[in-house]
Amino acid sequence: MSPSISDPAAQGFARLVAIDPLEVTADGGRFHVLINKSHLQPAGIVHGGVYCTLVETAASVCAHIWLSENGGGAVVGVSNATDFLRPASMGTPLTAAATPLHRGTRQQLWLVIISDERGGVVARGQVRLQNLRDTQRPLRKSGTVRLGAMTTDDQRRESMH
Repeated sequence: MSPSISDPAAQGFARLVAIDPLEVTADGGRFHVLINKSHLQPAGIVHGGVYCTLVETAASVCAHIWLSENGGGAVVGVSNATDFLRPASMGTPLTAAATPLHRGTRQQLWLVIISDERGGVVARGQVRLQNLRDTQRPLRKSGTVRLGAMTTDDQRRESMH
């Protein structure tokens, strides 16, 4: 898939953080961000949230493409464990490489390595994603999110209101 404005990585929060997809497939991908002033914490180094966002974006976009090619649906993050290994500062180009560790019927697990321009690893993260088939998409009701069809108990509670 070639990067374009229609790519999930080019929309929403990923766009706000200025993450650009370099190459994206169902089997992995590479994403880029050039560190600017808005990415820094008061100490002058990259805020950890930037690393977490880059990790989750890379994993989620690739996982979504894989699921689209394998039955369809959407993916949602269940956990993101990102380790900050060395600081990066303003002007540093970072590249995130996503690799699948597990792609199953219900969940996927992706490893993402973030490197600087010299190839030094600055952070690594692991993201677990839930596969939501079309019948499991989140349903909004009364300000809460419910996954999938209602259970018998849910139906009973609904009939009482």
